[in-house]
Amino acid sequence: MASKPQTTSNDNSFLPTTAQEMRQRGWDYVDLVFVTGDAYVDHPSFAAAILGRWLSKHGYRVAILDQPDWHSCQPWREFGRPRLAFGISAGAMDSMVNKYTPFRRLRSADAYSPNGELGRRPDRAVNVYSQRAREAYPGCTVLIGGIEASLRRLAHYDHYSDKLRRSVLLDSKADLLMYGMGELTFLEVMRRLEEHINDESGDLSWLHDIPGTAYRGGMKTPIPTGDDVIELPTWDEVQQSKEKFAEMTRIIYNELNPFCARTLVQRFGTEHVVVRPPQRPLTESEMDEVYSMPFTRQAHPKYGSAEIPALTVIRNSVQIVRGCFGGCSFCSIAAHEGKIIQSRSCNNVLDEIRRMQNQPGFTGVISDLGGPTANSYQMTCRKPDQMKRCRRTSCLYPKICPNLNTDHTPVIELMESARKIKGVKKAFIASGIRTDVALNSPEYIQKLADNFVGGYLKTAPEHVAGEVLQCMQKPTIDVYERFVTQFENASQRCGKKQYLIPYFIAGHPGCDLKAMIRLAEYLRDHNLRPQQVQDFWPGPFDWATAMYYTESDPATGKPLYVAKNERDRRMQRALMQYFLPENYQWVKEALIKEGRKDLIGFGPKCLISPNPPKQASSKQKFSKNKPQKRRGGYRQK
Repeated sequence: MASKPQTTSNDNSFLPTTAQEMRQRGWDYVDLVFVTGDAYVDHPSFAAAILGRWLSKHGYRVAILDQPDWHSCQPWREFGRPRLAFGISAGAMDSMVNKYTPFRRLRSADAYSPNGELGRRPDRAVNVYSQRAREAYPGCTVLIGGIEASLRRLAHYDHYSDKLRRSVLLDSKADLLMYGMGELTFLEVMRRLEEHINDESGDLSWLHDIPGTAYRGGMKTPIPTGDDVIELPTWDEVQQSKEKFAEMTRIIYNELNPFCARTLVQRFGTEHVVVRPPQRPLTESEMDEVYSMPFTRQAHPKYGSAEIPALTVIRNSVQIVRGCFGGCSFCSIAAHEGKIIQSRSCNNVLDEIRRMQNQPGFTGVISDLGGPTANSYQMTCRKPDQMKRCRRTSCLYPKICPNLNTDHTPVIELMESARKIKGVKKAFIASGIRTDVALNSPEYIQKLADNFVGGYLKTAPEHVAGEVLQCMQKPTIDVYERFVTQFENASQRCGKKQYLIPYFIAGHPGCDLKAMIRLAEYLRDHNLRPQQVQDFWPGPFDWATAMYYTESDPATGKPLYVAKNERDRRMQRALMQYFLPENYQWVKEALIKEGRKDLIGFGPKCLISPNPPKQASSKQKFSKNKPQKRRGGYRQK
């Protein structure tokens, strides 16, 4: 077989998606077939693009099999048997989250498919894609990764079946699972597969010590032991005891720091899963190398005029950071990308913006300079040695760690430099910020108001009730209100009328109807009318999901109220939009149930009138609550 070509970093063509495209490159085989549930978009926000280009940059032939018809294994034979492996991902979202709402109903669109078309990926896509790869080429190495595999690597609660499920490794029967951000891990796996290309024994133990991976074993596979290994409660134990599930969650979250994490082992009957410690974070120079690759920032031409909704939103955005030190209990970013902030250099970001000016359709507007948290750019621990031993799940809760450097000078300099580039008309911060951290820099808040807010700024107080915010691991509402005051004052100083769009969550563990009524009263008092409602979704691996499943705080064992009944969840959701006529009956039922008839009437403090509006549904059909065209969702002056 021909030797591997050394592709160069200036190759800006799309990776092949068909055998014809493969042959046009002069290839008669590929090293890796990257199977993804998303449409193929060559943009650094899409995993198939960033990992495919990364491996190509290092000399591997990579083909993209995007949204294949899974009803047979024939699409998996498109490129012939891959020389090294199949790399399988459900896509940018868990396939179940992508398809179903928190109420287990079908979503109206798939943002990662052409024209938002539904049905282009199967449920539990990692399992299905892996099975088809095995059918197409028995004995071929199957690697799984992406958010679905990453967050389902151990026993987990699955909301859609309302039960615990085993590790996705066991159900998919994959050879190796790569979790977290994949550049370093995937490259090392490929190098080792190359080194052992002639090994026909079927023994892949030489892959089993790579950070950021997990593998499965059976009765004949030795289980690691030693001081750097922790055995989790077994599958049988977590099924039989919610206390054991909570214990498992505590251990997992205690072992997320790549510099001090230990290997985790979980037994599933005669099988077991071994999870190695997370991969180290990328250095600044490595981040620069990744984002310097020649992305076209376009969808593959085969889609023609079809829009990929997710691309439309982020096409002109620039990611400046990875990771999140917030540790919100309902969020999986830290568990997947890591708690340690990874930043690009200022010059590297500016170079990308300059390259963007050559892309079709660029109007001079950068839609977002951000990442998980835009104002975390270049924020690191002041004590690196202590950081490597730290097991805190959050650097911000219950209080901002004194060792965290919250200096906003680097991000301010980046923002100012970006907007001064010739050809850039406007640059926005649209991906959200940590308001509690921003309070440490009045200058940053003023800069936001001056030039980086397009009339609206997204914020995420999430709730107002202290007991709920404590479950969320979020700061108290007075911290948010201090930011509101500073932002409004900053907007006044620059002569602009700008608004905050606060996001709140309904149905979070620890939140009952009383707490939601308090939130509704807060919205009333501050003249806020949310256009959209976030329903709590118990995603696999999240700390809040353990709360939801066990109905207790995993850290303390303290019992928590959890709204699991759909009627209760609907009432909570409706209270956040008590002003919508279609929510009238739900709001009324909630107020009567909690003895708050004082909020039913015609007074200024009442949420609803005694008489239902004409549009109110007597059958209490629940509205999808699509964004309204009216003004709302912000603080009105």
